[in-house]
Amino acid sequence: MKPYSQSIRWTAAMRGSSAALLLAFLVTPAPGFGADTAEKEPLVLQLPAPTLKGTPEDLPKGPNIEPLSDKAPPPFLVPKGVKNVALGKPVTSSVRPFTGELSQITDGQKEPQDSDTVEMKRGTQWVQVDLGAPYALYAIVLWHDHRYVQVVHDVIVQVSDDPTFKTGVQTLFNNDSDNSSGQGVGTDREYFETNRGKIMDAKGVQARYVRAYSRGGTSGALNCWEEIEVYGLPTK
Repeated sequence: MKPYSQSIRWTAAMRGSSAALLLAFLVTPAPGFGADTAEKEPLVLQLPAPTLKGTPEDLPKGPNIEPLSDKAPPPFLVPKGVKNVALGKPVTSSVRPFTGELSQITDGQKEPQDSDTVEMKRGTQWVQVDLGAPYALYAIVLWHDHRYVQVVHDVIVQVSDDPTFKTGVQTLFNNDSDNSSGQGVGTDREYFETNRGKIMDAKGVQARYVRAYSRGGTSGALNCWEEIEVYGLPTK
């Protein structure tokens, strides 16, 4: 084996693209490492208890539905210091709920109980959180209704700085495959409601308002919500 100093001279003596390729290999960090990853950490959620109502035998299936798994998903990385900037923030909606209060959607309580569930009439409906100021958003987490293991239809998440969502709208998630909710055809997959919620990557987009749509589910036509959490940092 060559001494370290001889190895350096040997490497430097290599010609052409081979030397450049070797140098790039030596100085380029492997995926998952480096300054960007070092500044991030796994998103830690306060998860509610799982439902005690069991798993239905006739769960929906299909290529557009993520399989139900009892394993925890891989860690979702976010910048250090992110907070749930939706906690306690005001909520509006397309219709008035007939069970529960809109304020419950950002109160931090999301147990699979009737008292923690906000119910609205059928059809496509939305709820909207005013964060109070623009934030750099990195993760949006939804719990629709995990009292039952079910699939909620037409889940669409949008953000904007316009409270009417007429301008500057950015869609972060959309699994409405046939545009039945009128927000465009989505390419994301449907998923099962569980106590883990659904984490959506906001990719650092800056916005003040978060709007989330739904159109009933496999357990019923009503639109039910438990919690929306939005993890972000103040904009500079």
